[in-house]
Amino acid sequence: MIATTLEKAFELNIDPSVYGTFAEIGAGQETANYFFRATGAAGLVAKTISAYDMTMSDAIYGRAERYVSAARLQAMLHHEYEILLERLGPKRGGETTFFSFCNTVRARGWKDHGECHGWLGVRFQMKPGDPPSDIILHVRLLDVRAIDQMEALGTIGVNLIHAAYRHRGHLKKFVESLLDNLVLGRVEVDLLKFSGHGYSFFDNRLCALQLVESGLTEATMFLPSGEVVQPAEALYRHPVLLLRGSFDPVMNVHLKMLEQARPGFVKSLSEEDRISAIELCEISVDNLLRDRTADPVDFLDRADALQSLGKTVLLSRCAEFHRIAAFLHRYTSKPVGIILSIGLLNELFKPKWSENLAGGLLESFGRLFKSGVTLHVFPWKNRKSGEFVTAENFNAPEDSVHLLRHFLATGRIQAIPCEDDPLLSFTGRDLCRMILKTTDAQDWHRLVPEVAWTMAERHARLRL
Repeated sequence: MIATTLEKAFELNIDPSVYGTFAEIGAGQETANYFFRATGAAGLVAKTISAYDMTMSDAIYGRAERYVSAARLQAMLHHEYEILLERLGPKRGGETTFFSFCNTVRARGWKDHGECHGWLGVRFQMKPGDPPSDIILHVRLLDVRAIDQMEALGTIGVNLIHAAYRHRGHLKKFVESLLDNLVLGRVEVDLLKFSGHGYSFFDNRLCALQLVESGLTEATMFLPSGEVVQPAEALYRHPVLLLRGSFDPVMNVHLKMLEQARPGFVKSLSEEDRISAIELCEISVDNLLRDRTADPVDFLDRADALQSLGKTVLLSRCAEFHRIAAFLHRYTSKPVGIILSIGLLNELFKPKWSENLAGGLLESFGRLFKSGVTLHVFPWKNRKSGEFVTAENFNAPEDSVHLLRHFLATGRIQAIPCEDDPLLSFTGRDLCRMILKTTDAQDWHRLVPEVAWTMAERHARLRL
């Protein structure tokens, strides 16, 4: 049985070892309100504050370029926690694990139809006297009414504090408990980070994986440095060139696909947009599933290899092309190009990807191309027959031949110019067979970047 929000609040209220402060800006003091409503709040709450006015907020936390941002949240956490320790540490620091919970939120306002979202965080001690640990998250508020957004925000705030004290040793349980007492579709959590004393060696990419696997968000992303970033901040007003693939393992052909697709994608962009264009390598969580759960080692292997090559990684659960296109266009109004293989082009015409759409295949393509998305198709060579297959000579299903010709004529689907190259003849599965059968590693080393050799060997033994 999942405890109600009030039950969670009451449980913490009567825990004599937990004591802290609340600072909430932008949607009332909804998290603190739950603790007051649960009764026994005197056992937990040292202070609550809501510095709504910008001048008042700046006077307390310092000036900010943006008030709903990770930087603002960090300033709030630092200020509130330091005051808590300074004023109460000498009196009860020996038996109390202190915490400060903060949020800064943009909820629905009067005549406001913009994105509603917020940053929430808790700075806390794992044991009395410990240095602090931080847990922060970014949430999108999807309810239409402000009152519903406020309720959802208070619920997820209580869930975060409760999970910090009760589930911090179990990532899956921690992540899924964030949506306790909330139905799917009310909020989306697209970023979760652990840092500080208790998480010195924790890899936050595992948070990204768990958020996507558990359905709290459709996709999340991280930079070549490994830093997990919020898609809205990373993609805003940037053209995006996305490579879809399993990357199992990462191969030289993937690098060639990006290299050869880039000129065709940027040729219609302004000089400014050419400079700001972002390249993403997308790993689908479906490609990581083993026994219905994602394999974290497999995921980190692929991510490490891509990041070592300087690539930004997008992890998604958007199997359909129109879903990943919609996700990207949620955050950027600039052009989006998607690179795919002949094999994935063939998949696009299969009924299974549009069977849940009333308009079938036409609706699927309509959703995909409605925002000006272009598909950039990389050729393939059949090793046995020598046939060289491109987007232009690809044999679409009989009932879709005219549809493909239309997309080619209008530039929605573009063939990536590429000379006949030995790399084109090998898939990831072909490579795995080579690794297991050959005694000379040079036979397959030419197909894989050096940073991915170890990964390729390990994956070959797991897959075949």
